[in-house]
Amino acid sequence: MTKPCEVAWFSALCDDDYEFLGQPDPKLQSSFEHCRDIVLQAESGGFDNILLPSGYALGIDTTAFASAIAVLTKKIRLLMAVRMGEAWPAQLARQIATIDRIAGGRLAVNIISSEMPGESLESAPRYARTIEVMAIMRDLLNGQAVDHDGTFYKLKVEPPRITTLSGQCPLFYFGGLSEDARQAAAEGADVYLMWPDRMEAVREIIKDLTARAQQRGRSLRFGYRVHVVVRETEEEARAAADRLLSKLDDAAGAAIRAKSLDSRSVGVRRQAELREQSGREGYVEDNLWTGIGRARSGCGAAIVGDPDQVLAKLNAYRAEGIEAFILSGYPHAAEADLFSRYVLPNLDHGKL
Repeated sequence: MTKPCEVAWFSALCDDDYEFLGQPDPKLQSSFEHCRDIVLQAESGGFDNILLPSGYALGIDTTAFASAIAVLTKKIRLLMAVRMGEAWPAQLARQIATIDRIAGGRLAVNIISSEMPGESLESAPRYARTIEVMAIMRDLLNGQAVDHDGTFYKLKVEPPRITTLSGQCPLFYFGGLSEDARQAAAEGADVYLMWPDRMEAVREIIKDLTARAQQRGRSLRFGYRVHVVVRETEEEARAAADRLLSKLDDAAGAAIRAKSLDSRSVGVRRQAELREQSGREGYVEDNLWTGIGRARSGCGAAIVGDPDQVLAKLNAYRAEGIEAFILSGYPHAAEADLFSRYVLPNLDHGKL
């Protein structure tokens, strides 16, 4: 029997909201008010979780936003992205515990294997550092003292007096397709997030990461990050997808992709491969449209269709072992409303 799935939306803290992709709109730029409204729309629509993304060069600060939105929400879980290169692990653990308290125990953490702003670090050491940070934070947030002698951190510290509401470490969500990223996920993550791909690739990734975690005496749950365009009919959904790209200049789209901090990652290259392999209309398999990646880095495909088609696609992923979805659409508040009306009531869903 398929387990209930967690369904999350996305708050565009990193200047990633558009009516027409590649056409910045001042009304949709990241601000506290705009991103707040997306979160409140997602909560009122019944979503279980909301991703609060983080990018040093773009948008507003995630940790500060999470603190503020925690007191304005009551039910929705806050999936706060934290960049591993930007904070001292012990201090970050205290921040996480504090925000979880403010939110009444509703915090989860999206681990980003980042560099320090201005730093350039190769993949292997960057992910090795992430493994160290996850281990230190997990112990501290579980109330355990840390005596750590690693490559990047050497510290001996008691856990902060402030704990999470449960007294336990929140779930760590983590994504990355490279060999180094897969090893880090198996070593320290709770939920492995993948970007859109063909169903056979999704199956292979789940199999591979499951085996890697088992080799370490651990288990992983699996999540899927994808955009969505849902309308009453498939024809209307495809027209809405095409409209998103109707004002896109290819050079502007390339500039947007290049500006992202992850623009050269293995995962981003895979999204580009899917676009190249898709047909003229951009569909790489039934209802999976890669056109959205022409104007953004990272997650570069959308599920496009009528409510039954979108529901069937999500349920097909669930049958393969996906337990969490992080969805988004453009503009984010409007598409969240459409999904919450057309699809969400027919999904068996709840927080992980």
